[in-house]
Amino acid sequence: MRYYLDTNIVVFMLLDTDEIHRDVFRIIDDYSNTFYVSSIVIKEIIHLHKRGIIGEFRFKSAIDVLTAIKNMGIEVKLLNETHLLQYAKMDINVNEHNDPNDHVIIAQAISDKIPLVSSDHKFKFYTSQGLDFIFNNR
Repeated sequence: MRYYLDTNIVVFMLLDTDEIHRDVFRIIDDYSNTFYVSSIVIKEIIHLHKRGIIGEFRFKSAIDVLTAIKNMGIEVKLLNETHLLQYAKMDINVNEHNDPNDHVIIAQAISDKIPLVSSDHKFKFYTSQGLDFIFNNR
């Protein structure tokens, strides 16, 4: 099966934390599954690294972070016009969720019809708009 991973899930994987629930870990540990991240997730992770928020000791540079993501077998999916059209159609005034990066990540998952794994409980409010959401209850 195919899955999109949100930024928080990839960060937990990179830092090898225990923040991934056992049900989500089973999905990640299943080698028959394919994992994707939006290019927006990569942008967020690079930003977090450059600000010293993640991996400052494990990863000396943002390039090291990108290499680690690639070595985990996660494929980066670039935004395209179809994703942006989905974003344009979405109702983003949902439950005070004001993160435009999240909105684009959600739109990409909806557009591609691929489940999105995240620890962000606000993502559940987009299931009525077509998001297939898997919550990482950490």
